[in-house]
Amino acid sequence: MRATVRDVAALAGVSPKTVSNVVNGGVVVRPETRARVEAAVAELAYVPNLSARGLRNGRTGAIALTLPELASAYSADLARWFVELAHDRGLVVQLEQTADDPERERELVSRARAHLVDGLVLNPVSLSASTLANTEGLPPTVVIGEVEPEQVDQVHVDSRAAAREVTAMLLDRGHRRIAVVGAPRRDGVTATARLRQLGHDDAVGGAHLHVDPALRVPLPEWTTAAAATAFATWLDGNPLPDAVFAFTDSIAFGVLHVLAARGVRVPEQVSVVGFDDVDQAAFAIPALTTVSFGRRAFADAALDLLERRIADREAPVRTVVVPHRIVERASVATR
Repeated sequence: MRATVRDVAALAGVSPKTVSNVVNGGVVVRPETRARVEAAVAELAYVPNLSARGLRNGRTGAIALTLPELASAYSADLARWFVELAHDRGLVVQLEQTADDPERERELVSRARAHLVDGLVLNPVSLSASTLANTEGLPPTVVIGEVEPEQVDQVHVDSRAAAREVTAMLLDRGHRRIAVVGAPRRDGVTATARLRQLGHDDAVGGAHLHVDPALRVPLPEWTTAAAATAFATWLDGNPLPDAVFAFTDSIAFGVLHVLAARGVRVPEQVSVVGFDDVDQAAFAIPALTTVSFGRRAFADAALDLLERRIADREAPVRTVVVPHRIVERASVATR
């Protein structure tokens, strides 16, 4: 039979309340008492009854994290930090994928409204975040990414500013024809694509240069394979650019693959920059210059806001902007 909290208490020689304090955290317990309880928990293979706990306090101990896709290095790293840091807070994370599909996003938000989780961390597909236009009945929610309207707590990197800075860096190095891979599609504008394109255009216009739409390479999805296919097709009909600004590192890897396959030297002939600074960026050939920000700090800030919102539904809405920086490596040359 499944061990109960009373079984653990009897074996450890403490009260059931003390067992709960050790298991749930948040209450200081003497080290020797904690050791006895933990030993009893291990011996009896005790597992807390989360369902019963939820009935008592109205919470499930679970939160949902929804991302457009889970396959990329960036998403995997971000999800890892959410899971690790949530575990430290006694929370379980349910991972969901929207696949850049607004309908799937609406379904996930609808499920959240059914109170199947205590809170929701949402990375919306649309710049307008239409699924959040009506927050009535929504559980505590934190949005990751720059979206409008701003009636919910948010954590994001300033994509427009970062894109402007990395483009300005390329311009300062003498590059003029800068191809943008990951540009917004005509059939749908994601928040990140739109803002990074605006930041790039800000820098080009600020340098009194023509913003050339022919240098924009949209993608059906932000994957390495899709980037390689689209960029190769674009190269077939366009002269070699001075540089490529890939809107993610995964996209940049596809670009680097195509250039290498065609015998184009990076950075001697074409410079390449990415965005996200995933672990593989430092090991690309050549090592990739990219926009970096702390994924741990990003996830930690989102969880801070979510726990704050769970504790106080009426707390003022807050936005946290996670700092970014450009990490310069070997993929950019001075012209």
